[in-house]
Order: sequence, then structure tokens, then C-alpha cells
Amino acid sequence: MIRKSITIGISNGLEARPIAMLVQVASQYTSNIYLESEARKVNAKSIMGMMSLGLDNGESVTVSVDGADEEEAMKSIEEYLSNKAK
Repeated sequence: MIRKSITIGISNGLEARPIAMLVQVASQYTSNIYLESEARKVNAKSIMGMMSLGLDNGESVTVSVDGADEEEAMKSIEEYLSNKAK
């Protein structure tokens, strides 16, 4: 299992479209992927769960990834959330 704190670098925060994109990124992997903010923990592959977090640009979240492809999954999630995707 990998856990990492990531600061959101998406200019409009996690609104509907960026959340849908994040769910698509997370769904490419077999690993379990969760985002935690304050006392809430949601599955990154769940659109409704992700929307319930209401995350904004500049906020920090803890991402936990557990599974066979956890390193690749963490890298992709981090690139997307920090807006460093190439």
C-alpha cells in the first residue's frame, strides 16, 4: 500500500468534468484507490463519492493505493490531481 499527500492543482477544483476524468484515470487500474479529505474517505472510482468531497484548487488530499499496479496508479493520480500530466 502506498499513501501520499497531494495538493490539488486543477484551477477550478474538482467539479463534475475533472471528477469524471479522475474516475477514468483511476478506473484504468486494478488497485483499490481512495482519496481522504478531513474525516472522509471515498473510492476514487466512484463519481458520486468523489463529488461528495467538494475539493478545491490548493486543497490537500491523502491518496491511498493498494494493489498489483499501485505504483503506476499513484503516479497517474498524482499527475492528474497536481495538474502535471504531460
